[in-house]
Amino acid sequence: MAEEIQKDENAAEVETVAVEAEVAEIKEPVEEKGIIESNLKGDLPEIKAGDVVKVYQKIKDKSKDNKVKERIQIFEGQVLARKHGKGVSATITVRKVIDGIGVEKIFPIHSTSIEKIEVVRSGKTRRSKLYYLRTAKGRKAKLKTVEEKEVE
Repeated sequence: MAEEIQKDENAAEVETVAVEAEVAEIKEPVEEKGIIESNLKGDLPEIKAGDVVKVYQKIKDKSKDNKVKERIQIFEGQVLARKHGKGVSATITVRKVIDGIGVEKIFPIHSTSIEKIEVVRSGKTRRSKLYYLRTAKGRKAKLKTVEEKEVE
């Protein structure tokens, strides 16, 4: 009887070792940093809240004869917030006013649909999220521009 219990314990140990090996094989590709780093864009400018940026976004249009054309649409506005760090999931919230109506878009900055991002001018701010600009009117809605120092 003791021999049967010993055999069962050895069989259970062999099964757990096999299952642990399979789990380790599954986890390896997920933890690979090469996949994530390959999707990051390296040519992005330093973007922060208060900057006025132009975001060049690829848009796919379908014509009447079912032909798909790709064009680039420019969205120029003020960055209200930058979220989710500098990784793949990093986003910026850009706001512009069209005919007195505020329009905001959230862009994933490492997306393949974003052609490029240009910083038109930098604004001087003391906070990282500028949501108060949504309700600000007139002079309070303006930010001072940062004058860049020339390096000699």
